[in-house]
Amino acid sequence: MLVPPAGYLPAVRELTRERNVLFVADEVQSGLGRTGRTFACEHEGVVPDVYVLGKALGGGILPVSAVVSSREVLGVFRPGEHGSTFGGNPLACAVALEVIAMLRTGEFQARAARLGERLHRELGLLAGAGGRVRAVRGRGLWAGVDVDPALGTGREVSERLMDRGVLVKDTHGSTIRISPPLVIGEEDLDWGLDQLRAVLGG
Repeated sequence: MLVPPAGYLPAVRELTRERNVLFVADEVQSGLGRTGRTFACEHEGVVPDVYVLGKALGGGILPVSAVVSSREVLGVFRPGEHGSTFGGNPLACAVALEVIAMLRTGEFQARAARLGERLHRELGLLAGAGGRVRAVRGRGLWAGVDVDPALGTGREVSERLMDRGVLVKDTHGSTIRISPPLVIGEEDLDWGLDQLRAVLGG
């Protein structure tokens, strides 16, 4: 999980405009409120030509994905030229429409931003406490945590957390991805952080 440095996305947006190239933003993991904005690109004031969405679009219940763009861009496809693994399921589409309606209020984005500050502050303290955490990246309720390899691989740390009732995802090496549900309460978030501290020996 890598967050581009400030100014990177606007520079890419400008370059794609100059060269007449589509800017495609894969917001499958980072989109729909996760980072504290509806789309992660919004943190940099960037509007891409195409959004790729999934995961959260199904509300964590059903598999559904979407490619969102303008009529000008998507109009190049004619019937029969494009297929979809998760397209056309009426129940999944109904759930996706409800997710979109829920995001219109901005409540979940604001909540992710507020609790994300708490999450990253506490993870930052772990990064400064004896090297148990080497680095923390992310925004909102979305964090990549590089754990000291001496404490185990990302998989091993994830399994120890699972034994304590916390589900995270291992990524590469000794990195874990933390992405709690957007409806998590402060007490649950703090409890989860306590479990991480325990697993890391602190």
